[in-house]
Amino acid sequence: MKFWTTLKSVNSNSLLQLIVLALKNPLFLYPTFLATITCMRIATLHYGREHYKNTPANAFRHAFWNYLIAHNCSKWGSSQSKTLQWTKTITDWHENAFPNRELPRAMDFHNNEIGRNIYIHNSSQPLKVAIRLLLNKTQNAIQIRNIKDVSKVTDLLVYIAPSAKVIA
Repeated sequence: MKFWTTLKSVNSNSLLQLIVLALKNPLFLYPTFLATITCMRIATLHYGREHYKNTPANAFRHAFWNYLIAHNCSKWGSSQSKTLQWTKTITDWHENAFPNRELPRAMDFHNNEIGRNIYIHNSSQPLKVAIRLLLNKTQNAIQIRNIKDVSKVTDLLVYIAPSAKVIA
């Protein structure tokens, strides 16, 4: 199973951090896991395997993942601030546990934040609305070439590689 293979690739320090996070937030584990599976399925539905590259499709996936974690965890009765803190903490853990080069890492952190911000402003909307909003944002994503470019963009998704076509 790919989940176990991925988990085995995490270093012991990151694994210990994940265990601590899980023990502190046990109710958020299952909705986060479901959000991850759903996000990958929807990203693949719309972009095929392009979301594994540093394309706009990857920007969509990161933003949608953060939106969906917050959306799913909010159903467990926590405050929006606690839900958003969990979402940031667990996705930051992911970025640190599976390190990337500097520019893709900055891109991922940026797009994660965009997803959380979209959740803040659209939390009462149906999930289909959020998906459509993120698909539209993906069409307007900005290509970046260096770290300074990331800090210049505030409300748009960013990507590195040339744009890919949407499948559906």
